[in-house]
Amino acid sequence: MIDYRSSGVNRDEGYRTVASIKEHSKRTSTDGVLSTLGGFAALFELKDYKEPVLVSGTDGVGTKLKIAFELGIYDTVGIDCVAMCVNDILCHGAKPLFFLDYLACGKLKSEEAAAIVKGIADGCLEAGCALTGGETAEMPGFYSNGEYDIAGFAVGAVEKSAIIDGSTIREGDLLIGLDSLGIHSNGFSLVRKLVDDLNDDFMGKPIGPELLKPTAIYVRLILNIFEKIKIKGMAHITGGGLYENVPRMFRPEYEAVIEKKKLNINPVFEYLMDKGVTEDEMFHTFNMGTGFVICIDPADEEEVLSIITASDFMGRSIGYVRKGEDSLCLV
Repeated sequence: MIDYRSSGVNRDEGYRTVASIKEHSKRTSTDGVLSTLGGFAALFELKDYKEPVLVSGTDGVGTKLKIAFELGIYDTVGIDCVAMCVNDILCHGAKPLFFLDYLACGKLKSEEAAAIVKGIADGCLEAGCALTGGETAEMPGFYSNGEYDIAGFAVGAVEKSAIIDGSTIREGDLLIGLDSLGIHSNGFSLVRKLVDDLNDDFMGKPIGPELLKPTAIYVRLILNIFEKIKIKGMAHITGGGLYENVPRMFRPEYEAVIEKKKLNINPVFEYLMDKGVTEDEMFHTFNMGTGFVICIDPADEEEVLSIITASDFMGRSIGYVRKGEDSLCLV
């Protein structure tokens, strides 16, 4: 007798996965959540907004997942998935409200899926948003056994009058850089080409776990600054590094000047560069130690740096804005 299981889909494993997902989702519930996991859609009530604008973003983890599979470490990539989405919508001043995930695999293993979703829930807690739903798809013959793909979708809200769009940025405004935790979640096709042994020595330890350090979630810090200071522009430093992402916060007639000596370049990037990549290529591919950049009025520098110092992050003034057409100048 032919049944669904004989085609490669294990319903019982799926039920176990859903049960563990419900527990992790419950941890993240916030005041606006009106639905429970298991319905056909997620319901969220907007509260305390006069002119709310919804801000949404979607992203995945990319080929960093290959390293997670090889090491058998699954929870950190769940944090990455959340971070890549919530940091993006944060750039427009939006507070993340809820998050949905999509998890696809060749053969579902509930323990591994639960570890991934645990990471997603941990990321949601860090971002202050609720994990309100998602989809788990078992697709034998499409994905190889033991491999997963993860994507996410975040929705936030901001008052219409408080949207950050870079329109107030002027010549002389300062750029403040917030440190990354490591490589974060982009450039891993190059990383995997450079690193063929995850046990290779990195500062006395295997390089593998260092590569899996999750993407930093800047939400709480930025919202804290936002309450006290007018932030003029923000950039989440992902694919393309500082060169491609910083100019996205201001109009074409301006350019960013970033002083390389002021950057706190993470040692993992020196390790990768020693494998044969030019410094220019590194700066065009990776965050190089700066995961998020904000633009402020020079008069607010001291207060902003004080708020950063009191947080779990490190940051500093790394440059300024001037009239020009070069987008970004690294000096």
